[in-house]
Amino acid sequence: MTGSKRGLGDFRSLAGAAFAAVAGLMALAGPAQAQDPIRLGGEVQGRLQDGDAQLTSGEYVDVYVFEGRAGQQVTIQMSSGEVDSYVMIRGPSGFAEFNDDRDEGDVDSQLTVRLPANGQYRIQATTFSPGESGRYSLSLVEGTGPQIAARGGGRAETGTSAGQLSSSDSAISSGEYADSWSFSGTPGETYVVRLNSAEFDPYLMVRGEGVSEDNDDDQTGRGTRNSRIEFVMPDTGEVSIITTSYEVGETGAYTLVLEEAGGVTNVASTGGGTSALRLGQTITGRLQDGNDTLRSGEYINIYTFSGQAGDHIEVTLRSDQFDPYLFVQGPGEFAVANDDDESGEDGVNSRLVLTLPATGEYSVVATSFAPGETGTYRLALSSTDAGSVQTAASTRAGNSFADGVSLTGSLSASDEQLTTGEYADRYVISGRRGDRVALDLQSSAFDTYLFMRGPDDMSADNDDGPNGTNSRIDVTLPADGDYTVSVTSFAPGEVGAYSLTAGLSMGTPRQAGVQGGPRVFAIMVGISDYGGFAGDLAYTADDALKLAEDLRREGVLNPASIVLTDAEATVDGVRQAFAEVAAQAGPDDIFLFFYSGHGSQEAGSYSALEPDGRTESIVMRDGLITDAEMAELFDTLDTRLSLIVLDSCFSGGFARNVVDRPGVIGLFSSEEDLTSQVAVKFQAGGYLSHFLRTGLTGEANMDGDDLITAGELTTYLRRKFAAEVMDVQTQTMDGQRSYQHLVVERGGVQVDDVVIRIDRG
Repeated sequence: MTGSKRGLGDFRSLAGAAFAAVAGLMALAGPAQAQDPIRLGGEVQGRLQDGDAQLTSGEYVDVYVFEGRAGQQVTIQMSSGEVDSYVMIRGPSGFAEFNDDRDEGDVDSQLTVRLPANGQYRIQATTFSPGESGRYSLSLVEGTGPQIAARGGGRAETGTSAGQLSSSDSAISSGEYADSWSFSGTPGETYVVRLNSAEFDPYLMVRGEGVSEDNDDDQTGRGTRNSRIEFVMPDTGEVSIITTSYEVGETGAYTLVLEEAGGVTNVASTGGGTSALRLGQTITGRLQDGNDTLRSGEYINIYTFSGQAGDHIEVTLRSDQFDPYLFVQGPGEFAVANDDDESGEDGVNSRLVLTLPATGEYSVVATSFAPGETGTYRLALSSTDAGSVQTAASTRAGNSFADGVSLTGSLSASDEQLTTGEYADRYVISGRRGDRVALDLQSSAFDTYLFMRGPDDMSADNDDGPNGTNSRIDVTLPADGDYTVSVTSFAPGEVGAYSLTAGLSMGTPRQAGVQGGPRVFAIMVGISDYGGFAGDLAYTADDALKLAEDLRREGVLNPASIVLTDAEATVDGVRQAFAEVAAQAGPDDIFLFFYSGHGSQEAGSYSALEPDGRTESIVMRDGLITDAEMAELFDTLDTRLSLIVLDSCFSGGFARNVVDRPGVIGLFSSEEDLTSQVAVKFQAGGYLSHFLRTGLTGEANMDGDDLITAGELTTYLRRKFAAEVMDVQTQTMDGQRSYQHLVVERGGVQVDDVVIRIDRG
């Protein structure tokens, strides 16, 4: 599929026309992975054999590609009578799944997966052991059907049955452990089956003649993740009830509750589900054998109630037969727990006084301090005055970032408690997309920790700001909406007073001083036609031309910039371009050197800059520019920031030479001893070339502030390489195989230093 942009072999004795004699050395020792299309509903016949691409562990592999959409469920099956099949799928955002044997003792492979995003997916058909060869068939279909040979389960009766998912159970085709229960009922009668567990996310299926029902979360259960199915018994009077989990690999105890429609289950007694709880209500319940349990063995009963953001509530759990323990969980991963009433007024009984952080459904879990404790209890939910809540007065600060927020509060033992033991107060502050905001948290009583969460999965946190144990967040908002700010401590159990301020930020001096307009002075080099000096390459000259056009369109490219392609791209041409551009680029500007073409290695002396004893070069139309000479050329620059981008084999070897002073960023398409591949799928000479263009023209502008920082650009490139280049095979000069990886060297450039300012209108 791809051509290697490897260099020209051992350069120790090569010069001039001798390059042409060794052009054949540029091909990979083994072919790169060809990618053939496969359509949904289709089947292909293939053969793994000597000469195919190989995994690093030695197995032959064929690759097939298809376009998928987010949420789509597909099943891949690989069958062979000649090899022990192994199938893998990879896709956007690092998605990867694999399967060896469809069932125990089966050498065929089957995967059922739900695709996480729109985009191209790659199916790798390979073998369990290295060197296996033979014919196979590969099919790709949409959807799936359960294929279960159950070990767990048994006969189900109306009432409550107890079960356990474990790693010794059989698994359904998508990988989750499962038990199968058979149930005989009255034909035509309507039944309700519920699957409840506190240890995993239940998933329930019912199968029978004319009956095929699945359920993940009980939509009648006021937000519970337990599962519920209502079905009509078929004429056969028999169904199979399959108890499994939502996620692969989940295990734990569960209860299966089966009843005729309209039947009543005593939730408080059996623990089989949830029960409603109202403000002002007191409920009497019982922990007993047969209840659901926590992983650690304590029996539990679960209740739900609806709350509004800012509500002040009190929850108490009392018993004279066991030591109570109380949990409250809610929207946004809200979770707080209490063992003994901290006020000392209620002994070992549990009491929580808190402010609800958001509007939604909350769960109250009544349990015990020690495993296996049983007995009756009284659970009460009531409103309370704001003054009795020992957190800040309200989770909504009442202002936007634009208006500014200044408040004081106190962490105390009655606050919400994180799962790691730290107390926390939460505030909600509204903001607008593109606003740069700053939050400062100060306390002389504890070591502060500040979290911020918001729309578009925005997440930021800080432990120590510029003043020791105080915390500061300075960030650009990605979207309009409400942002939740959590005030907490670095260590569990810390308490005391604090002050929080939040408002618009001018940013750091580095951002404030960045000018817009045509401030990128660039030398862009791409060589496809080497004129016999080296092997020709596809798309590499276009890489330079397209980058120049895109930067011009964005309005950031200075007219003094130079593009050199093919016959123009000589050693002297690059040297002259540096002399011209460096003379015009000043301390407010950014300099960019971009190259797409062949790279090479030659033997040299061992040093701190060359610990492998090899010198790396980029291959011009008539000779080489070494990493040492490139460092000398960069030393002639006097710019705010300089960027070297090399999309060539062995390019990572330039990092130590060029990125040797503040203000220089290096981006390299491969590691020092590995080749790079042409990105045919993107019609680009290399993956780095393609993603640099898309990143600098807007996709790396992650927070919407029109300032693409070093952190944003490098994060964007790393993510793209992880999603698209992780399976691209490369090799060393002596034939050792590996995979292509991006090399980033920021030197003294900080993550929030601005690379370019763009104008998105």
